[in-house]
Amino acid sequence: MSPVPAPEPESGPPTRPATGRRRAGAVPPLSVGALDDVRAGALLVAMPVLTDPTFAGAVVYVLDHSENGTLGVVLGRPSQVEIRDVLPGWCDLAVSPGVFHVGGPCETDTALCLATAAGGSPADGLRPVAGNVHLVDLDGDPDALVGRLDGLRVFAGYAGWSTGQLGGEIAEGAWAVVPSRPGDVLSGLSGPQLWRSVMGRQAGRLAVLSSATPDPTQN
Repeated sequence: MSPVPAPEPESGPPTRPATGRRRAGAVPPLSVGALDDVRAGALLVAMPVLTDPTFAGAVVYVLDHSENGTLGVVLGRPSQVEIRDVLPGWCDLAVSPGVFHVGGPCETDTALCLATAAGGSPADGLRPVAGNVHLVDLDGDPDALVGRLDGLRVFAGYAGWSTGQLGGEIAEGAWAVVPSRPGDVLSGLSGPQLWRSVMGRQAGRLAVLSSATPDPTQN
């Protein structure tokens, strides 16, 4: 908490604030959201206290959230595996870089594909997630989606939390729950750049964190 400025000489000594009340001008508590804010299309942004290398500095796009758990993909972690080498039919629809992104530690041999649909128009082979962001059926015909997409990104693996697990981590201050923007899924930013970009557009003390590093040992 920031120190309260000393009063002007003519104002006399400061009065003691009532118990439980915050002094005027004091720094508000850091608000990271709550489990009730988690929904498809939200972002989970790793806070500096989260040092697990799997999720340190991560920005996770939530695909599904229910009483059974939460599923999402980590954004901004490109791999060295070219899409054309594994899914050649889809490489021309992918945005740069045309590689698989590391979506998380669960089922890393599973491919998930996210796309933004031009104008939000529905099409066969697309399952809505939130807004104009869709899951793409990679078993479908990519030619059927030509001209319907702004672009797509393919992820290897995903991030998953069982019932009650994510709520506990949010309560511990490990994650901030913030709104996403449609461009986040296809953003060319990666790693710390994406983390700072997302944090920088938040309000209050979350925005201040954008000038720090996700790893508290480097601040």
